[in-house]
Amino acid sequence: MSSKDSGIATSGSGDIQRSLELLWGTAERPTRGPKPALTLDRIVGAAVELADREGIAAVSMRRLSTELGTGTMSLYRYVPGKAELLDLMLDRVQGEAVAEEAEVPQHWRECVESMARTQRDYYRSHPWLLKVNQARAVLGPSAIRSMEVVIAPLRTMGLTDPELLSVIITVTSWVTGHVRTEVDAIEAARETGLSDEEFWGSQQPFLERAMLSGAFPQMASLSEDTFSTDYDHFEFGLRRLIDGFAQLVEERGSGAGA
Repeated sequence: MSSKDSGIATSGSGDIQRSLELLWGTAERPTRGPKPALTLDRIVGAAVELADREGIAAVSMRRLSTELGTGTMSLYRYVPGKAELLDLMLDRVQGEAVAEEAEVPQHWRECVESMARTQRDYYRSHPWLLKVNQARAVLGPSAIRSMEVVIAPLRTMGLTDPELLSVIITVTSWVTGHVRTEVDAIEAARETGLSDEEFWGSQQPFLERAMLSGAFPQMASLSEDTFSTDYDHFEFGLRRLIDGFAQLVEERGSGAGA
């Protein structure tokens, strides 16, 4: 994402009724004028590609019309504006994630693991999603389907439905935080022109003096490989999440534990 992509876009901030009509295919299709060269699918696809390249802030109706080689007003025959377009974009990329989960593991452990890895790839492929406020998402077919495919295996955990939803929220929140750290590091390196090695190397003399001062005994006692980039924090966190869920499953006596 570019440095200009600093604002937060908000799902559900436009005409919700129009977004839902477009998402669920109940909206009227353009009928005026000659046979249209555009389609809603093509417009949404181009918007996603633009966001992937330059961030969500780069997506505007004017810029999108340039990308598609058409007049800006032509786009308004298909979608009311950027807010509604964002709702369509979100459902489009969620559809990609669902397609990758076509063979969802039916054991809850493997399902949680698959869900976490799929979501990590999802955010890595579309980092602009981290700039979108989805607290009140407009739910389209892909969003509903993404829930549909994981509910059956998660039901074997023997939890209540609110707890089942909490499992999904917990995994999603953890994955989002992990990937956000990755994306932020990449963006910081791009904006400053300094690699991670250069950035931390510039601080080394000051940190060494601080560690030798005796003022920070716990930090000074850490092993040399503590901050190694070779350690897989994603795998560590994922294992601990799954182990925590397994303990709850076992406590419930569902017979679906480890």
